[in-house]
Amino acid sequence: MKASLGNASAGLGLRRALLDVLLNAPDGGFDFLECAPDNWIGVGGRYGEALAELSARHPIACHGLSLSLGGSEPLDQTFLARTRRFLDQHQVALYSEHLSYCSDDGHLYDLMPIPFTGEAVRHVAARIRQAQDLLGRRIAVENVSYYAAPYQAMDEVDFINAVLEEADCDLLLDVNNIYVNAINHGYDAYDFLARMPGHRIASYHIAGHYDEAEDLKVDTHGAPVKQDVWGLLEAAYQRHGVRPTLLERDFNFPPLADLLAEISRIRSLQHAARDVSPSAAHA
Repeated sequence: MKASLGNASAGLGLRRALLDVLLNAPDGGFDFLECAPDNWIGVGGRYGEALAELSARHPIACHGLSLSLGGSEPLDQTFLARTRRFLDQHQVALYSEHLSYCSDDGHLYDLMPIPFTGEAVRHVAARIRQAQDLLGRRIAVENVSYYAAPYQAMDEVDFINAVLEEADCDLLLDVNNIYVNAINHGYDAYDFLARMPGHRIASYHIAGHYDEAEDLKVDTHGAPVKQDVWGLLEAAYQRHGVRPTLLERDFNFPPLADLLAEISRIRSLQHAARDVSPSAAHA
């Protein structure tokens, strides 16, 4: 029987390049795995067998890539139905997607920013509500990194809060994305963090990024987590409480011991936050 996904838990991304490593990982090295169902639905053979084995041994969270919640094309109801079956099959308690769009008469293979307008709030929130109805569950949406800013009638933080309220959905708070956007777009990361609705935060993501320049950071998921981002995660726990936290790593994979060391650091921050303020940590 798989253990439940507790608030004080730290997970790794389930990537095909890591399958053998994860299958042979020591017990207790991580608390859960997260996969993109888009990349696994209908997969059989060796990969499908590996997924089934890992899913039987570990709690699975899912983070989607293809719903295109901010897009103009109708939601893909066939894909949503397949996703619902996948989530049920693997007993997924936490499903999230990006607050962005990625298709327009075809897949764009990138996460595109949404204009921060009242009209966009209503449009995206309606699509989130529809997705939740079709999936039969609440979902969390993730604040995304972006590099070109379309029309902004409101600040990013106000846009996110408005979407969450209008859609009545949860938030996957990506701490690295806050940091990257704060540098690239010139706002205070800690102020942004403080204005997030803590009661809606279902989980956190943390990842490494690339320092292109002093004022330009690129969210790559291909490097160790930076010290400033660790500090922001610590502040998130202290401000909003401990939640399941995923270490994202998509390429440039180091030895498993290095990834587990970062998992251990997440756990240390979680435990410290719970010791300081157990009520805030929602133990």
